Amino acid sequence: MDVQAEVLKRYSEGAEERQAELCCPIDYDAALLKLLPQEIIEKDYGCGDPSRYVREGDVVLDLGSGAGKICYMAAQLVGAEGRVIGVDMNDDMLALARKYQPEMAHQLGGDRVRFLKGYIQDLALDIDEMERHLAGQPVHTAADYSRLQDWQARQRREHPLIPDASVDLVISNCVLNLVHDGDKQQLVNEIYRVLKPGGRIAISDIICDEPVPEHLKRDSQLWSGCISGAFQEAEFLQAFVDAGFLAVTYDKWDVQPWQVVEGIEFRSATLTAVKGKGGPCLDYGHAVIYRGPYAEVRDDEGHVFPRGERMAVCERTCSLLTGGAYGEDFVGIAPAITGEPKAFCAPPGTRRPASETKGGKYTTGCGDSCCC
Repeated sequence: MDVQAEVLKRYSEGAEERQAELCCPIDYDAALLKLLPQEIIEKDYGCGDPSRYVREGDVVLDLGSGAGKICYMAAQLVGAEGRVIGVDMNDDMLALARKYQPEMAHQLGGDRVRFLKGYIQDLALDIDEMERHLAGQPVHTAADYSRLQDWQARQRREHPLIPDASVDLVISNCVLNLVHDGDKQQLVNEIYRVLKPGGRIAISDIICDEPVPEHLKRDSQLWSGCISGAFQEAEFLQAFVDAGFLAVTYDKWDVQPWQVVEGIEFRSATLTAVKGKGGPCLDYGHAVIYRGPYAEVRDDEGHVFPRGERMAVCERTCSLLTGGAYGEDFVGIAPAITGEPKAFCAPPGTRRPASETKGGKYTTGCGDSCCC
């Protein structure tokens, strides 16, 4: 089965006439829908609402942006200083999204949205540029194909569609499951590449409770209908952990399956995570306290946090654990006076004596802080 051809065909049909079977019931923010043309609302398909994670000033990248509904919703949230980029491969969906750009720019008081043609698993390759290149240098021979591959590599390196570390938030609405299984980890790696340090993701997609057997994967209707290409629920999380993401979480999980096929439950979920800020791990005297309720928890970097204990961490880890990605699970304590680091990051499991944290600045997971 040609997965890409089936997906393009199905969604081109969806751009012409609404396909009710392509979307789950979703409770979107009605206030954000008021500005949108009815055609975009009717012909956009998804299984979640990642716009809820957009912040003012964000540079937002929407993967598989379709008719542009989530992009135009996000554009209302990013404000005048933010911008939104939609990437899609379907010409009919891109045409529908672009059709209303002048109208939406007028409504928003500025053109904050642009739509680009590209593969979401290869965000460096500008497909419009490649098609212009092929118009003048078509591929007829193996040598032509080799020259095209060289051109693609140079284009990715010198003129990437989405540059490295250029996006604050990557969102997607029921699209990752449409990518061929062999390209899914590359897709997740590309999301990591384009995010700024500290950048976030909010991916709404269909997941399944058991692996999908091959005979269902070969069913073109099930694949293009967002079913048989779904990630298995644990594998979805692991793909983002393997790419280097932190605080990987199912923030939303539909209890009721959207569909059940041969006993396999397919449901909507929204996955969130952050890209670490990197930098050296140096011991300036920071500590965190895990509030509970569990006896202890462990993060993706191997730190173990017993409930109620002041655990020594580097400044980077303290900032991550109390910056909102982990909710309000941790209290952070910065030293009263930040001098030269004592050493490299203390080994995981090191307690920080209370005597070393007196007079420090306490920060909760919600971002509030007080000086004690």
